[in-house]
Amino acid sequence: MKLRRVLLICGVLSSLAYLGADQLAAVFHGAYHSFAAQTISELFARGAPTRAMVDPLLVLYDLLTIAFGVGVWLAARGQRSLRITSVALVVLGAVGVPGPWLFPMNLRGVGGDEPHIIMTAVMVLFIITAVVAGAFALGRGFRLYSFATLATTLLFGMLTGLQGKAVATGAPTPWIGLTERVCIGAFLLWVAVLAVALLRADRVPTTKRERPRERVAPATTHSVPA
Repeated sequence: MKLRRVLLICGVLSSLAYLGADQLAAVFHGAYHSFAAQTISELFARGAPTRAMVDPLLVLYDLLTIAFGVGVWLAARGQRSLRITSVALVVLGAVGVPGPWLFPMNLRGVGGDEPHIIMTAVMVLFIITAVVAGAFALGRGFRLYSFATLATTLLFGMLTGLQGKAVATGAPTPWIGLTERVCIGAFLLWVAVLAVALLRADRVPTTKRERPRERVAPATTHSVPA
């Protein structure tokens, strides 16, 4: 099904869109000096010079995530784990669409970022749901990879959170950008891997259709009258 394949490709495109927004905005942000020491959220914070550039790109990412979630549902063919992953991805994208406008963080040192932190926590919940459910969809190898992704996301997310107060007070955060990018990057890579795996699986029914075997009537023996 062509539509399903297009929607699955959106999974790869969504990860590329997010990475592109991060890289492009950092280039044009005059006060953004370090990927290691500054967060991604600072690129679309209130008053950031790159906010007008980043907001539409993040919305594009969220719309592609929603489209990918729909593609996962179509590829699930009734498989419960993939359907749960699909719903989690769609909700993740839907929650993220208004995020840049409704829940942006303030500039470093201003504080008052509780709504942004709460929204981020909600999105992390759906990320965890998608990865855990998807872990049981494609065999043992993908399951191990998914749990490695989950461990990476949680560990580096925790390390990022420990430095959050320093962002609010304007104190140095030498590693917050690095830990946050590893945390997010692990999930983005997982989405791309899932998309490719489902695209490969989607080719099997169309290229290796099993032809029905012809039934051969059993041979009969006739007794010869004496």
